[in-house]
Amino acid sequence: MSTRRQARECALQMLYTFDNCAMDEKSILKCFDTILPVEIAYREFTVVIFRGVCEHQEKIDSLIEKYADNWEIDRMATIDRNIMRLAAYEMLYMKDTPVSVIIDEAVEIAKRFSNKDSSKFVNGILDKLKDER
Repeated sequence: MSTRRQARECALQMLYTFDNCAMDEKSILKCFDTILPVEIAYREFTVVIFRGVCEHQEKIDSLIEKYADNWEIDRMATIDRNIMRLAAYEMLYMKDTPVSVIIDEAVEIAKRFSNKDSSKFVNGILDKLKDER
């Protein structure tokens, strides 16, 4: 598994925690320090994604809802919405990675962490959202 994939999966875990627990960004980062020591190659990328999604979550969520026909962000599965948040952040704010790679990564992560239909759901919304770049 690439270090970027590891970073995305770790950022997803952080976002999932942020979404489900009454913890702020700083507390989550402190909790993850034990599994993300400074020496870990993908630590910086993980933290950038996590902080970026938290900072731009309102805009990201409104774009996801815009392209998710008849779906409100709060009604989506927690894991799915956070996969889309991290992919949307990368698409919109980290333009060094090709959109096709970002979407492929999100789909693969959905296959690994969510249910059998989630990868299609994630792919469909991100495919529409890519034009926002």
